[in-house]
Amino acid sequence: MTSARTEMLARVTTAIAGAEAAAAPRSYRRGGETSGETLVALFCARVADYRAEVRRIAVGEIPDAVAAICRGRGARRLAVPPGLPAAWRPRSLSLVEDHGLTARYLDRLDGALTGSTAAVAETGTIILTAGATEGRRALTLVPDLHVCVVLERQISQLLPEALAQLAKQGLARRPITFVSGPSATSDIELDRVEGVHGPRTLHVLVAREAP
Repeated sequence: MTSARTEMLARVTTAIAGAEAAAAPRSYRRGGETSGETLVALFCARVADYRAEVRRIAVGEIPDAVAAICRGRGARRLAVPPGLPAAWRPRSLSLVEDHGLTARYLDRLDGALTGSTAAVAETGTIILTAGATEGRRALTLVPDLHVCVVLERQISQLLPEALAQLAKQGLARRPITFVSGPSATSDIELDRVEGVHGPRTLHVLVAREAP
């Protein structure tokens, strides 16, 4: 098996020797034309299309909004990344900082509260890069509830714009997670099942900062 593989790869190498890669086409849209209130409204509408719960608030309302979500779901213990701002943390809840919590422990918690790196309005997608306010991937994939804060200034209209922002911030090579609604999958009969590959419930708080 090894010799056959070596021979095949050698043939491929010989066949492409001296070949020049064609430039990737860039005719797709790389910049949006929507901004301000229209952009934020588009993002919220697309997030809701994915069966996620979305609410627009001021940054100062984050703790109360998170507490209200948890009261409605009977959730009391949330995992949070160590870098989550103190001003976002509800005092009425038990918050467990993730300093390497096991998957089993995370699964026993009621949910997770995190921030985000960027968002795409056209697709209703949240982008996570394991940053200080987001934590590692397990934090946003294992608990059944994910409450995610997206700042209005983080929203771009198109994916290329969002990726350009990541590159500008030096985050393009970080592990990136794209979140478009709660985790969902369908079998061959098209029966939708939620919560198999990630949180069953996603609440998105779109927060505006003081001018």
